[in-house]
Amino acid sequence: MILNKALMLAALALTTVMSPCGGEEIVADHVASYGVNLYQSYGFSGQFTHEFDGDEQFYVDLERKETVWRLPVLSQFSFDAQFALTNIAVGKQNLNYLMKQSNSTAATNEVPEVTVFSKSPVTLGHPNTLICLVDNIFPPVVNITWLSNGHSVTEGVSETSFLSKSDHSFFKISYLTFLASADEIYDCKVEHWGLDEPLLKHWEPEIPAPMSELTETVVCALGLSVGLVGIVVGTVFIIRGLRSVGASRHQGPL
Repeated sequence: MILNKALMLAALALTTVMSPCGGEEIVADHVASYGVNLYQSYGFSGQFTHEFDGDEQFYVDLERKETVWRLPVLSQFSFDAQFALTNIAVGKQNLNYLMKQSNSTAATNEVPEVTVFSKSPVTLGHPNTLICLVDNIFPPVVNITWLSNGHSVTEGVSETSFLSKSDHSFFKISYLTFLASADEIYDCKVEHWGLDEPLLKHWEPEIPAPMSELTETVVCALGLSVGLVGIVVGTVFIIRGLRSVGASRHQGPL
């Protein structure tokens, strides 16, 4: 992936909803980021999202000019996509001005952090979802792809928008639905300007190693031995019990 490093961000508008509390420090119970706007020179594209406690509520598809809700249950609400388009237009103007003032200085590239895990415990033959979390993204330009046994996978893939963090970096999550199999191994491939080469984060299901024939023989022998010992010990106690009962019957009064 060839990426143009002349990228700059426009305005990032954040509104924080906090509950009042005493003391010198203010602790937020909930944080909402309303109208997170970014416009960048790479591809001359932008993004407009609403977030709550780090989760994306919706984003505006700038090409289709429509609001896309992350969860179906939220679609009962409405948001005028035109508001986002206006903000993006303003961001574009600001970006052009800032690029001239800064002589098109490139943004500093951070090294992203990648983690891959399954949504639920893996059971062979059952559907599941792999999650690739790409954290510490800056600038917000990244390419995330999935590989299965070294081959690119496109079906069952989805991802979030760039989600903002308090340090003004971003994170992004990519999802892959799959059917757990012992023969399938997966990699999350991440390409970013902060990496010297594409990063592959490997994942494969943890399957207990099959028991060898020798181990099975030893286990069976131990089980048989324990069973025989139990039978012998039980028989001895029964015989002793019967003898003690017989002896007490033969003894007369003194």
